[in-house]
Amino acid sequence: MAFRVLIVDDSPVMRGFIRRTMLVSGIEASEFLEAGDGAEALNVLSREWVDVILTDLNMPVMDGEQLMRHLEADDLFRSVPVVVVSTDGTESRAQQMLSLGARGYVKKPFTPETLRGELERVLGESHA
Repeated sequence: MAFRVLIVDDSPVMRGFIRRTMLVSGIEASEFLEAGDGAEALNVLSREWVDVILTDLNMPVMDGEQLMRHLEADDLFRSVPVVVVSTDGTESRAQQMLSLGARGYVKKPFTPETLRGELERVLGESHA
């Protein structure tokens, strides 16, 4: 089953890399939406439904943690799985984001297999 993905990262290059990595790893996506920060992501979510959000943490305007807090406070968006994709690979930061509602955490740089494995775990193998 293909799904809709929102990629949130302030780097257009990284957004493209995540999209290509997902395609190379065999993850079936029907559409990729993109946002440069958390505020843009909320704007996209006000118009579009997505099945999963992949977000960076360190971004201008609204960072990934602020985005997670907004999503957790909204009854509609609380159910959308979020996977954090960040250069901050510390256990304390990962645990903090998981406590805020993230369903997965991937440290940059990552391999296609790592991203696929985390998405399969988060979404279930029938979705990836």
